[in-house]
Amino acid sequence: MDIKELRNDIDRIDGELTKLFKERMEIAANIAKYKKENHLPVFNKEREREVLCSVTAGMPDELQGYTKTLYETIFNVSRSHQKRIINPQSSLSKLIEDVTASTPCERPDRAVVACQGVEGAYAQFACDKMFPYPSIVYCRGFNDVFKAVDSGLCRYGVLPVENSTAGTVNKVYDLMKEHKFYIVHSLKLFIRHSLLAPEGVELSDIKEVFSHEQALNQCSEFLASLGVKITPCENTAVAAKMVAASGRKDCASIGSKESAELYGLKVLKTGVQNTDNNYTRFICISKKPEIYPGAKKTSFMMTIPHEPGSLYNILSRFAALGLNMTKLESRPIPGSNFEFMFYFDIDASVYSDNLKALLSELENDSEQFSYLGSYTEE
Repeated sequence: MDIKELRNDIDRIDGELTKLFKERMEIAANIAKYKKENHLPVFNKEREREVLCSVTAGMPDELQGYTKTLYETIFNVSRSHQKRIINPQSSLSKLIEDVTASTPCERPDRAVVACQGVEGAYAQFACDKMFPYPSIVYCRGFNDVFKAVDSGLCRYGVLPVENSTAGTVNKVYDLMKEHKFYIVHSLKLFIRHSLLAPEGVELSDIKEVFSHEQALNQCSEFLASLGVKITPCENTAVAAKMVAASGRKDCASIGSKESAELYGLKVLKTGVQNTDNNYTRFICISKKPEIYPGAKKTSFMMTIPHEPGSLYNILSRFAALGLNMTKLESRPIPGSNFEFMFYFDIDASVYSDNLKALLSELENDSEQFSYLGSYTEE
């Protein structure tokens, strides 16, 4: 028997499987109608356990695990189909539709925006790209940016969430769990770091370098070659301002060339980041949801049970609905027993019915679920 004959056999079996799967889903739809009429839950763990025991019983040992995985996927697809029949529109999908309809066609040119740091911070550059005429309120820390938005002092806040070299800004993700807000826009900003020092200071004079932890990580290779003391600071622009005011002749900061101009420093060396492909992603948050036309990215957070297969069961729904997940980040929940909050980014049009169906399912299935917004990214 050659490979062509074997593939013909596979095609024949696939055709039978497809017909049987269609028939199974039609029966699942009738079961959904029965459950809706009789106020029964979609998920029946006992029934699924019975099916798994039955279908794996006659399988060879080496195929039992594969069979279990196959049927767990079928269960997920079936539950998804039933939920869409029982609850064609959830409160979350209605919220998205209402916000989409009520949000203006364009973001405002003028707004009061909270940014962490001082003038010359990269958050300021991101803010200036997002808003042509912003009124910026500078905050000491990331938490103060969230508070400024929560209190109504600022309509928006601009925050870094990840860097292509140094990774996630964990503090911001942790604060996401504590504050209720929505992402309305995001931006990838090219970051080109420079070594900044007071006039008269040469490279050989430097014994200590100040900057934000992320910037220090992004320039780790250059800093290692200097062999100097590294001191984290709350912001790159704050570091530049501090070095300028210190009066010292043996220290420098890592930051932007604009910071050097602002605080009277000179650029000793430019392009000191580890890679030229160095980008930081900033998000713009608001207290109320705003969904502008063309929104193609959606973010949310949720808890997942601490048991085998939990994350797989969630991810299989993305595949079943044809949705592309672009980011998955986990953060531990303080005080919990190895429980995590998971952050998801999805590339999908906000008008997608499959996106709304997924969000509705996950909202109902998770003990904690937070929809963070649908938005465009530049």
